[in-house]
Amino acid sequence: MKNVSIIGVPMDLGQTRRGVDMGPSAIRYAGVVERIENIGYVVKDEGNIEIALAERVHNDLKTNLKNLKAVADASERLASKVDHVITNGNFPLVLGGDHSIAIGTLAGVSKHYENLGVIWYDAHGDLNTADTSPSGNIHGMPLAASLGIGHPTLTNIFGYMPKIKPENIVIIGARSLDEGERELIKEIGIKVYTMHEVDRLGMAHVMEETISYLKDKTDGVHLSLDLDGLDPHDAPGVGTPVIGGISYRESHLAMEMLAESNVVTSAEFVEVNPILDERNKTATVAVALMGSLFGEKLL
Repeated sequence: MKNVSIIGVPMDLGQTRRGVDMGPSAIRYAGVVERIENIGYVVKDEGNIEIALAERVHNDLKTNLKNLKAVADASERLASKVDHVITNGNFPLVLGGDHSIAIGTLAGVSKHYENLGVIWYDAHGDLNTADTSPSGNIHGMPLAASLGIGHPTLTNIFGYMPKIKPENIVIIGARSLDEGERELIKEIGIKVYTMHEVDRLGMAHVMEETISYLKDKTDGVHLSLDLDGLDPHDAPGVGTPVIGGISYRESHLAMEMLAESNVVTSAEFVEVNPILDERNKTATVAVALMGSLFGEKLL
C-alpha cells in the first residue's frame, strides 16, 4: 500500500482576497489524515511550506505580476519538498492555498516523469500571462507557467522548463476563460471539457475519455483540483466562484473513476478559503473527494 505525504502550502499571494492561506488548516481540521488512514494508507503530514510575509504590492509596473518574488520563492521550496517526497516513494498530496502553488507542485513532480499528464479540474483555464492577465494575479497563470509560457521567473522554477506538454493536459469544468486563454488553448491544442461538454456527455463519459486520452501517452498523471471547479452551492468557500459548476455527486464520480483507473500519481486540492465558507463546508467537501480519489468505497 502506497504511503501518502501531505504538504500544506498556506499561500495567499497569487491573488488579493485574504483567507486562502488558511486552507490547509481547514482541510486538516476536516479530517483529511484520518480519512485517508481509514482507507488503509500510511499517512505522513509533512507540515507546511514556509511562506514569506511578502510586502503586498500592486502590479509591478515592469511585469504586471503581483508578489512575483514571494510566489517564486515559495514555489522553489514547494518543488524541493515534493521532489523529496517522490524520491522517498510517497504519493504527494498538496493542500492549498491559492492555485499559484501548482507552479511549485508541478516543478517538483514533473522531474520524475518523461511525459507527465495533468488533469486540471477548474472553472478557469489558469493559462494567463502578464500580457493577457486582466489582474496580474499569479493564481491565474500556473498552467501557462508550467507549459513554459510567461515570465522566466515562473517558467524556470526548479531550474528547468517546460514541465508539461499541451497534448498531455485535460481541463475539466471550464466556464470562465479570458480571451487570451481561449486563443492559447486553440493555438497549442489543449483538450478542454467545458461545462457544456460535462452537461452534454455526462461526467462518466468525460472521465472515460480523459483517462483513455492520458493513459497510453503519459507515465504519471497529476490531478490539480481547484474547489471552484465545483458549483458554489456545493463549495462556497472559494475566492473566485463561478455559478453553473460541477456538482458534488459528479465530482465524487470523477474521483472514483480516477481511483479505479489507478492513473493518478500526485494531487493537489486548492483555493479553499474558510473566511468565505459556511461552517467549513468546502474543506469538508475537499476531504470527501480525497477519500474517493484514494479508493474509498461505500460497499
